[in-house]
Amino acid sequence: MDKIKVLIPTDFSIQSDYAYIMVSKLNEHIDVEVHFLHVLNVPDTVTLSPTGVIETCGEIDVNYVRSQKQIAERKLQQLVEVYGAHVNTALVFGRTTDSIVEYAEKNNFELIVMGTKGAWGLKEKISGSETQMIARKSRIPLLSLMCDRSELEIKNLLMVHNFLEEVKIRFDLFRKIVKAFHPKIHLLQMTDSQDKGRISKIHEAMDIFARQNELEGYEKHVIQDRDVENGVIHFNQMNNMDLICIGTHAKGGIFHSSATEKLINHMYKPIISFHLN
Repeated sequence: MDKIKVLIPTDFSIQSDYAYIMVSKLNEHIDVEVHFLHVLNVPDTVTLSPTGVIETCGEIDVNYVRSQKQIAERKLQQLVEVYGAHVNTALVFGRTTDSIVEYAEKNNFELIVMGTKGAWGLKEKISGSETQMIARKSRIPLLSLMCDRSELEIKNLLMVHNFLEEVKIRFDLFRKIVKAFHPKIHLLQMTDSQDKGRISKIHEAMDIFARQNELEGYEKHVIQDRDVENGVIHFNQMNNMDLICIGTHAKGGIFHSSATEKLINHMYKPIISFHLN
């Protein structure tokens, strides 16, 4: 059985519980090594040594930081008591998003799993969700979800991509999931034209992708919609996907609109996002 090392960033909310439930579903078919990480969100002037000593610049009360650290450690221990001794826990100091990305990359995780409340309107434009920011910054794939997926069965998996791009995807995690769950694979690309020659080229590129990733029994879909986000939403409404995989160029923000980040913030299906460059 394939094994994957999974990081669950936790703020001890219900969304973190959703993340663990999702990981448990994966663990039914894949050997999963589970790690919970809590980030104590403190300024850069507050540090935690490898031996557990807290140091500050003097403006922040060390005793207050120590009490917050103790509270977090108790909550992490409660996770072990609830979920079992097989789960690992860690506590770090720093800015939440940057600390999660740094910890995941430093410790060679294959997947980050996060529950999210999503983001809409002005919040999305200005700051977005932490999950969205992790998707933008992390080179490790991110599995995001908004609700309890304890009843999930991965029977239909959607891979959304511009298959004509000069980007070769050999996505090891994707192949492990396919091997473990044996879902029907749906390859999807949006187009602004129904030109038969272009569609034929997209189909050929999809076949190349399937060969590179050892896929069998897949279906090819090319649909016309006004953008990727709406195309994915409309396709899912018609076909009811269980899990969606979509790449990102990590260029989201005020001046760039990322379809992947929009889907993370708006869609209730589990989404695996991964970097294309």
